[in-house]
Amino acid sequence: MTAKELRELSENELELKLRDLKEELFNLRFQLAINQLDNPMRISAVKRDIARVSTVMREMQDEA
Repeated sequence: MTAKELRELSENELELKLRDLKEELFNLRFQLAINQLDNPMRISAVKRDIARVSTVMREMQDEA
């Protein structure tokens, strides 16, 4: 997701998105540890998405 799309979501939706992304990152790291990860670049993409969501949430808090 792009930052523009994330800014259109509510705070609750962003929190859910962040929780889902963190869970996905955990699962990807687990797959990496047991050598079953198909696409290792997915870890980097998920980390970037987590950073985007965190940044947008921080911007919303600063505005309030």
